[in-house]
Amino acid sequence: MKLFAARLPLVALGAVMLSSIGIFASQQTAASVPELFAGSETVVVAHVESVSSLWQENDHGDRIIVSRILLRVEETLKGSPAMLHWMEVPGGTLDGLTLHVSSLPSLTAGERGIFFLEQRSGQAFKTPRLRGEGILELDDNDKVRGSSVRLDDIRSAARQSGN
Repeated sequence: MKLFAARLPLVALGAVMLSSIGIFASQQTAASVPELFAGSETVVVAHVESVSSLWQENDHGDRIIVSRILLRVEETLKGSPAMLHWMEVPGGTLDGLTLHVSSLPSLTAGERGIFFLEQRSGQAFKTPRLRGEGILELDDNDKVRGSSVRLDDIRSAARQSGN
């Protein structure tokens, strides 16, 4: 009984710390659409044409799976118009292994979205702005999945930001 009583304050402290972490995490906000536009070199509405995964060494020397995604552009909202863009993101499936990156959606051929892209220095492939925040998946009704934001709202934001 004394052992349990001695640990009770530690258990209570742990519970308070965990709830504080949850409160902090829930207070973090996603980037606004104007912030995404401002920090992006290119913004397109596009379909995922293809996804191919490969092994690659990251900046820390770790061997990870990355996916190269070919985007077929439907509309350019910012940047130089192009029919295709290549995007590279960490994660994917290769050799029977899957690397899932929690801050990025898993994209498959045929999906459609709005892609806020930036060019990495010295790289041929673009990356989504602020990782997964730079990918807004669209449903069949031109609405951003999981929200009430519509593609027309994003177009209006593009006009307002001078793009």
